[in-house]
Amino acid sequence: MEKEEVMMLTPMQLDALREIGNIGAGNAATALSQIINRKIDMSVPRLNILPLSEVPDVVGGADTMVAGVYLRVFGPAPSSILFLLPRDSAFSLVDMAMGREHGTTESLSAMDESALMEIGNILAGSFLNALSYFTKMTLLPSLPALAVDMAGAILSVILIQLGQVGDYALVIETEFATEANDVRGHFFLIPDPGSLNVILGTLGVSE
Repeated sequence: MEKEEVMMLTPMQLDALREIGNIGAGNAATALSQIINRKIDMSVPRLNILPLSEVPDVVGGADTMVAGVYLRVFGPAPSSILFLLPRDSAFSLVDMAMGREHGTTESLSAMDESALMEIGNILAGSFLNALSYFTKMTLLPSLPALAVDMAGAILSVILIQLGQVGDYALVIETEFATEANDVRGHFFLIPDPGSLNVILGTLGVSE
């Protein structure tokens, strides 16, 4: 997808995408708050047109150590879903999900990694339910993959998996945080080139 194509989205198209982002992220925040039994604050989803190489900047830069849960979305509008947490936030999230005292987790066991992947799975499912509802398309997530590494390294692996894609992506990005601010995460939906037109077409707001 060329940047110019994306930037020519009409206000109606942008509103439709924002609404999907809002409801999907709201569903995901509700699901996450139920898992950890804490209130989750959610930022209004942002629609960004940016080079994929700049996604790490959103979470503090390419050298920031993060836990990343990655899923592919299959169906008429193939996409990628990425849930990124700074490493300390990932540890705090595991403590909450596993019912441990805050600060207990200092590295991730296999069980901890499974818990993080399941959380990513639930968030992705919550978001895709909203997208499927609006578009009337069946969209299925792959099994989640987890990596704990520098944000730039995680993204480079994802780019290889995506193969030849445009330099620019439309990214629906939402930030989550607990009230105490001990867990912060970013959730990204990155439609494949061509998928955006499919999504817009089902919403009745395509060109």
